[in-house]
Amino acid sequence: GKARGEILNRIAAEVDRRKDDIARAITLENGKPLAQSHGEIAMTIDHLQWFAQEARRGYGRIIPNQAEGKRHLVIKTPIGMVGTIGPWNFPLVLGIRKVAPALAAGCTTILKPASATPVCNVLFAECVHAAGMPAGVFQLIAGAAAEISAEFMENPLCRKVSFTGSTEVGRRLIAAAAQTIKPLSLELGGCAPLIVFDDCDLEQAVEATLIAKFRNTGQSCIAANRIYVQNGVYSRYLDLLTAKVKALKVGNGLEPGMDIGPMINEQAVTGAERHVQDAVARSARLLCGGTRVSGLPGTFFSPAVLADVPDTACCFQEETFAPIAPVSPFETETDAIRRANATCYGLSAYAFTRDLDRAFRLMESLE
Repeated sequence: GKARGEILNRIAAEVDRRKDDIARAITLENGKPLAQSHGEIAMTIDHLQWFAQEARRGYGRIIPNQAEGKRHLVIKTPIGMVGTIGPWNFPLVLGIRKVAPALAAGCTTILKPASATPVCNVLFAECVHAAGMPAGVFQLIAGAAAEISAEFMENPLCRKVSFTGSTEVGRRLIAAAAQTIKPLSLELGGCAPLIVFDDCDLEQAVEATLIAKFRNTGQSCIAANRIYVQNGVYSRYLDLLTAKVKALKVGNGLEPGMDIGPMINEQAVTGAERHVQDAVARSARLLCGGTRVSGLPGTFFSPAVLADVPDTACCFQEETFAPIAPVSPFETETDAIRRANATCYGLSAYAFTRDLDRAFRLMESLE
């Protein structure tokens, strides 16, 4: 474990040495502003360093014996080759979040990056090679997702699969894993509620909303998807949020000072337009943004704030992978919890309150 940790630390050092090139590759492939790409690299380095330390801590257990003359000793061993499938929205860190613990545990690993964002992962593979990883321990393969994932699922040499991506693909992987009883680790879609109570620090809540909603151009599985604000601060919250959103800079991620980059493809823009139009048709008020950005070629979408959004709107029922902040008022804590839990998703949730009792109730009640 110590030796594996030393290799992971050397990989982290190589990633840090090449961070400018890798960050540029992330922005060119994904579109996110360059500062956010550098943030993703910092998280990647942190994961590598963290699991470098964890590599030596695969502790076992000694269990009290149930019969005289016997001892029960549990040791942890590597599961075997791990197939890892990364997403395009955080194309480096979410792949390495799978690779680093697998390598730390002593598993050989194959990384399949998203087809839209392979280059930053190829640069990472170069870092692995430069760090002196033994041949064949880490491999990278880019290509058709269906073909590669099918090989992971069907080949008995692959002992576990870790995937981050859509719920639809996750269902297919679960069905395929049932044929060979293969262990899966899945991070799928989200529809995160963000709940703002009238006793909170409102300016802090607005600033946190900007990060939770608009980081990575809103294309995050833990992005705030449904914003519920208590009646007592509803109007003021909308005013503060709308002013902040209007000030966000939209443009080429390689240019300095950008907050919002292009969306990943044309289909993503069309989906964003559909969610805005549907909400407005259901009586929501569009306070800013919500359209393609004129004068910028490509898939740029102006960040939007929607007020008075009904629970039946598509943006409250589906995962909105876009820079759209839909807001709705609520009266009581019970009402907020009920509405927050009215979804098939359960990946994350956010809440803002100064009431410690309420904070614990929310932790125990939000699903």
